[in-house]
Amino acid sequence: MTLPKILAVLTSTGTLGDSGMPTGWYLPEFAHPYNILAPHAEIVVASPAGGAAPLDPSSVEAFKSDPQCVGFLNTQTALWKNTQKLSDFLGRAGEFHAIYFVGGHGPMFDLATSSVSHQLVNEFWSAGKVVSAVCHGSAALAFIRTANGTSLLAGSEVTGFSNAEEDAIQLGEAVPFKLEDKLSKASGGHYVKADSLWGVKIAVARDGRLITGQNPASAAAVGEAILKSIRS
Repeated sequence: MTLPKILAVLTSTGTLGDSGMPTGWYLPEFAHPYNILAPHAEIVVASPAGGAAPLDPSSVEAFKSDPQCVGFLNTQTALWKNTQKLSDFLGRAGEFHAIYFVGGHGPMFDLATSSVSHQLVNEFWSAGKVVSAVCHGSAALAFIRTANGTSLLAGSEVTGFSNAEEDAIQLGEAVPFKLEDKLSKASGGHYVKADSLWGVKIAVARDGRLITGQNPASAAAVGEAILKSIRS
């Protein structure tokens, strides 16, 4: 039996704007969904530039006691050291069941405004595939316009890293925009979040085809929702 394919997208941005602070993709936001999905799907990994995708070192430190993250870090290095170039997947949505944007602050600086990424998401969406993201990975969806000029997220419940969470880690001034604000605008006021900081929250809309998670704690739930959708 042929396994369904999922395209996981990592950032190529390793520096937090002009601050000089290291950033990248966030460890549990790839590790936790990967461990859920890998037994049931073939996961292909891409990034805007291809090659090695920068891993946010702060996520390694923050999750050094998480067995799943430690195991992933020790055994799956090839996944992010040898990513394929995102543009290579244009015109190939038919090969996949879903696209998933891993979070970390990096996507705020590249995937959010990438014309290649936007075109690819539109191709996946038009082909009836699952479009998903977690935390700052939702930035990849915030500015996408469909063929008729409307926001991809219009009228749909959506989530991503909240303003309060950004302020809590004192990076509200370091990012190019507040993700909660942009997602709320793009969705027409349908942004949702957990009742407390760092709480688990996912939004599943459009008959299970649009899946987003708020923060690192929500990554596993996003993985479960993707699995449910590609199996239905």
